[in-house]
Amino acid sequence: QVQVVESGGGLVQAGGSLRLSCAASGSILSILSINAMGWYRQAPGKQRELVAVITSGGSTNYADSVKGRFTISNGNAKNRVYLQMNTLAPEDTAVYYCKSEGRRGDYWGQGTQVTVSS
Repeated sequence: QVQVVESGGGLVQAGGSLRLSCAASGSILSILSINAMGWYRQAPGKQRELVAVITSGGSTNYADSVKGRFTISNGNAKNRVYLQMNTLAPEDTAVYYCKSEGRRGDYWGQGTQVTVSS
C-alpha cells in the first residue's frame, strides 16, 4: 500500500506561478516498486487529464497545453514529485492530483485545488 499526499495548491493571478509537491509513503518494497509519478488535473465538468509524468529514470512527458510553462521533477527520489507551474492561466484552474505508478499498483492522492484568477 502506498499513501500519496499533495501540497502547494492555492489561488494565484493569471501570469503567476505555483509549485506543487507530492510525496508517496509506504513500505520499502512498495516505494521501490514505483516506476513513475505524475500529475493529473480535473476541471469542473471535465474528465481528469494528464498534466505531466516523470519516470524513475528521469524521462518526462507533458500535455501539449502545459509544455514550456510547467516543469515536472523528482529530485532524484522515486517517491517524490514536484510541478513548477509558470505563466498560469485561468484555464489551468482545476484540482490537481498526484499519482504513483508501480509494479504493486497505482495510487492517487486526494488532490489540491489550483485556482487562477483573470
